[in-house]
Amino acid sequence: MSAPTQPPEARVAAEHPEAAGYRAGRTLPLRVEAMRQLRRRRTLLMGGILAALPFILIVAFAIGGTPDGEDGGGGRGGGRINLMDVATESAANFAATSLFVSAGFLLVVPVALFCGDTVASEASWASLRYLLAAPVPRVRLLWSKLVVALGFSLAAMVLLPLVALAAGTAAYGWGPLKLPTGGALAAGDTVPRLALVVAFIFVSQLVTAGLAFWLSTKTDAPLGAVGGAVGLTIVGNVLDAVTALGSWRDFLPAHWQFAWADALQPELEWGGMIKGAAISVTYALILFALAFRGFSRKDIVS
Repeated sequence: MSAPTQPPEARVAAEHPEAAGYRAGRTLPLRVEAMRQLRRRRTLLMGGILAALPFILIVAFAIGGTPDGEDGGGGRGGGRINLMDVATESAANFAATSLFVSAGFLLVVPVALFCGDTVASEASWASLRYLLAAPVPRVRLLWSKLVVALGFSLAAMVLLPLVALAAGTAAYGWGPLKLPTGGALAAGDTVPRLALVVAFIFVSQLVTAGLAFWLSTKTDAPLGAVGGAVGLTIVGNVLDAVTALGSWRDFLPAHWQFAWADALQPELEWGGMIKGAAISVTYALILFALAFRGFSRKDIVS
């Protein structure tokens, strides 16, 4: 009677005892990937730019004088007071203004950079195939890189208002948040409202993150993935400006990117933020799924 046939993995473990303790979930730990990305020059450069922006704005206001709203600005407000009008009223107003001037483009860049550069850079360095031969399972590699990239994107969005609050407190003092629609929020309510604003901006940028990450798995050129994500985000903003599209614009993530202004109201209005978050998360999940599916079948040669 012949001996029962061993499964392949049992034979491998018997022939290579060092492989018996192998666990796919222990490969490429998040801590290791985070430290690798933190030490990169582009991470430090992006952090420096975001930290410097509030000080640049303070200098601009000092040179140009107190904003008087003569340019009418404002987005949703029409004839109402806009954020630029009250930027120097308090640290909270200054932080909100910093988010306002950067949410449309500047905060798109770190998201596209961290998510678009992460896989493509490994391919451009010819180190991707060595990571997979370590062996790091493909799903594990993408998961680790995506979680770290999203973490750094969130950190970039948190860094800006934190520095703005500190710099604004020194320059303009701590006080209530004067609302774009009139009235004011008590100083104790400003931080939770600003935290909600940052949370919505992060969720709204998940589309850019998904697009950049998907492109990163399709190309060996990091700049192509980053530039493609930024470019298509700009195209979305342009399409949203085409009023002839009518209600079709509601399906564009760019249409809801400033819905966070509803958080700066005496009474929170959730409608626009919920719709914008739903649109963004839906597109992002599709793009993330495409990235994982395509990478699992991709022939890695670099």
